[in-house]
Amino acid sequence: MNDVHTSALVWLRRDLRCHDHAALFHALKQAQKVWCAFVFDTDILDALPRRDRRVAFIRDSLFELDGALRVLAAQAGAPSPALAGLIVRHGSARQEIPRLAAQLGVQAVYAAHDDEPFALQRDARVRGALSDIGAALYTLKDHVVFERNEVLTGNDTPYGVFTPYKNAWLKKLEPFYVKPYPVEKYAARLAAIPDAVCPPTQPRVPTLADIGFAPVDDLKVPPGTRGAQALLDDFLHRIDRYDELRDFPGLKGPSYLSTHLRFGTVSIRELAGLAWARAQAGSPGAQVWLSELIWRDFYHQILFHHPHVVGHAYKREYDRIKWAHGKHADAHFAAWCEGRTGYPLVDAAMRQLRQTGYMHNRLRMVTASFLIKDLGIDWRRGEAWFAEQLLDFDLAANNGGWQWAASSGCDAQPYFRIFNPISQSEKFDPQGKFIRRYVPELAGLPDKALHAPWLAKAADLADPAASDAVVIGRDYPQPIVQHDAARAETLARYAVVKSGKD
Repeated sequence: MNDVHTSALVWLRRDLRCHDHAALFHALKQAQKVWCAFVFDTDILDALPRRDRRVAFIRDSLFELDGALRVLAAQAGAPSPALAGLIVRHGSARQEIPRLAAQLGVQAVYAAHDDEPFALQRDARVRGALSDIGAALYTLKDHVVFERNEVLTGNDTPYGVFTPYKNAWLKKLEPFYVKPYPVEKYAARLAAIPDAVCPPTQPRVPTLADIGFAPVDDLKVPPGTRGAQALLDDFLHRIDRYDELRDFPGLKGPSYLSTHLRFGTVSIRELAGLAWARAQAGSPGAQVWLSELIWRDFYHQILFHHPHVVGHAYKREYDRIKWAHGKHADAHFAAWCEGRTGYPLVDAAMRQLRQTGYMHNRLRMVTASFLIKDLGIDWRRGEAWFAEQLLDFDLAANNGGWQWAASSGCDAQPYFRIFNPISQSEKFDPQGKFIRRYVPELAGLPDKALHAPWLAKAADLADPAASDAVVIGRDYPQPIVQHDAARAETLARYAVVKSGKD
């Protein structure tokens, strides 16, 4: 092995683990001494509310990672492993990374690719600042299985439709692409952190209060790689039925690993490799789950090749649509956000999001369709709300999902196919298990009355004078729109796209 650098820094971003880690592996292989750092980037954090589940998840995951790096160093026989670990900074990453690189005297900084527009601009600034001090920035693929130009059409153009992309993705897949990076082989090069960089009297990982955030005591997703492993172990007992259970929010169907994928506390190569092996063995559930992982790659390559999707329709003609606006639309949007639309499945899903930071994937489609095609509200408002609320928020996937629902994206739902919130409720929560959990005021209703309580028989709602009675309009809202009428308005609104006229 030929050493390229005397020392290097690994800049962790959305890859908060130390196993099967592309940047860490390459840094360790090519430098004699390696440090790892994370920046609580104020360019991002300053726009967030002071109580944010994602920041809490990151902080707890970093605390675990700091210890894991020291254990890794000790197992590999690194000098002074107790002094290895994680360097954490709070400030603008554009300034903190070059400053730390200069302080450590490294010749290179390694990081994972991040193709979000903000990240690309940030990395360009950091690369320039590092160049000024004689250091280089190297970035590598880690967040997806295939990225950028790795899966292209026969004409060397990016795919815009999922199914042919998926077929090409599967054709390209071979064991090499899901093989883990053997970080452990070179981990003896993890270096002790100098006292001048991290004084021994100060904690390695700051508290939430240290970085200006309030504590979060209702984090529903276990953080760190141990949290990811626990969820994965549980899911592997259920994966073969994923195709049967995944659409029912009242059942335990999903993997619940989306947050861990977002922040890299689990390796996408590990998950894709497990799914692929199980799918090849004939598991229909694993085949469908692997397809969901491929959707993730698909949306990331769409963002890379078509950055205009941030703020604009992928199909630009859909930017001509005139969305509802004004006080009436604002009132409808608030009702949607707060889970008081009068449609129980929609309300249950929106309340789940506010209370937990998570929403079941089927319900993301239902709620998005309701906002766009029942309320006539611009999909970008919903996209922004999800971006604020979702613990697993990922720009590429969130944008792709919203544009799919708005019929403006690649491989989108046709504009004339509009989810009926009542039939979706009857089909995917037939016994009302999910609705009863998040809309407890309706818990006493019979199953059939739960999905459209304003149509329920008086006997199902009980005597209005009784203490346990449900009065629609008092205890639970009347529908803020009628679905059939809203559907007709949506078809008229989208006619501008079909006609090509403004």
